[in-house]
Amino acid sequence: MKRRSTFLSDFKDFVNKGNVVDLAVAVVIGGAFGKVVDAVVSLVMTSLLAPALKAANVSAISAWPAGAVIVALINFIVIAFVVFLIVRGIEAMKRGERPISAPVPDPQAQLAAAATRLAEALERRQL
Repeated sequence: MKRRSTFLSDFKDFVNKGNVVDLAVAVVIGGAFGKVVDAVVSLVMTSLLAPALKAANVSAISAWPAGAVIVALINFIVIAFVVFLIVRGIEAMKRGERPISAPVPDPQAQLAAAATRLAEALERRQL
């Protein structure tokens, strides 16, 4: 007898199949990371760009023609740079966590040991 599929059992199978939970965790972390990036972007925009705008006697870039595009480009560059710095820092931490591998034997010592074993085998066979 074939088991009848219900909406709830289908949903349960969907959630348990694949990486749905991993994706949900990634979305939540991404949202939190987005807030951090927004804070850094506003800090950079206000601390670096505000004095430059005052020096140029401009109240806001968005007042320019195509100013919204310029603001979006500046935000993109700053966000990309911040993400690059964070990823670079994480990769540096991962490099520091790598386990120390066993020392690699000296190739010349291995060759000498192989030659010795060969000589011993030849002597046993009297060749």
